[in-house]
Amino acid sequence: MRQFISQAPLSSNGTLKICGKDYRYLHNVLRLSAGDMIQVRFSEGGLQPMTVCRINEKSKEILLQICDTLAEGKNFENQPEETQSIEETEFILFMAVPKPAKFEQIIRQATECGVSKIVPVKTEFSQTGSEKMNFRSERFEKIIREARQQSGSPVNTRIENLIKFNELPDYWKSGSGNLSDNEKLAVVLYERNNSTVSIFQACEKIKNPKKIALFCGSEGGISPDEIEVLKSAGFTAVHLKTNILRCETAALYGIAAIQSIIN
Repeated sequence: MRQFISQAPLSSNGTLKICGKDYRYLHNVLRLSAGDMIQVRFSEGGLQPMTVCRINEKSKEILLQICDTLAEGKNFENQPEETQSIEETEFILFMAVPKPAKFEQIIRQATECGVSKIVPVKTEFSQTGSEKMNFRSERFEKIIREARQQSGSPVNTRIENLIKFNELPDYWKSGSGNLSDNEKLAVVLYERNNSTVSIFQACEKIKNPKKIALFCGSEGGISPDEIEVLKSAGFTAVHLKTNILRCETAALYGIAAIQSIIN
């Protein structure tokens, strides 16, 4: 069933009025008609099946109401098994800041894959001027919201503020220090193949994944000094034995590969 993320709360009578950009999305993109059903995920939490009861093209409004005609006992809070595993595992993408257009693509793809946090990192080869970027901009929030609606992801993906590379080890340690080795995984994608392992070897030790971190370099890659720092912080260097990948492709490839292995 198609999904929509509402910023507005459900009214006391069980209806939800949609207008503005959300109207255009439901009407022009999803092409909803009166009587269609849709799952509405509210920003404050909760998933509710609703029916389109009225579309007013003149005032550009859509009225949704709680659907009471579903099969008895149907629980829309229960997600498919593969979705549950995505929700239960916190996936963090540490991304050396690339050019803005590429970063937007990475945000969209990471959101669709159910990444929990995207942490932009200022590295030796990251985009010049990255410290001036607004990583909490309305544009980035819009990309995340649209990607969640398109993919139906239950994960509330968010972008953290920019951190410097030397802050990354403490950031990872503070968030994963209480987990055992078979509950956490930290991987860095490295373009060189010296002192690296395959992505399958990197994932072997994790049996009960609670938290996963993936570090991906920007267009210029990762410096040898940075690789050593990441290794010391518990990251396993992985070399993907495939074609040379752009940073936006490598990030998506790495996320998908790890999720396929651990799930």
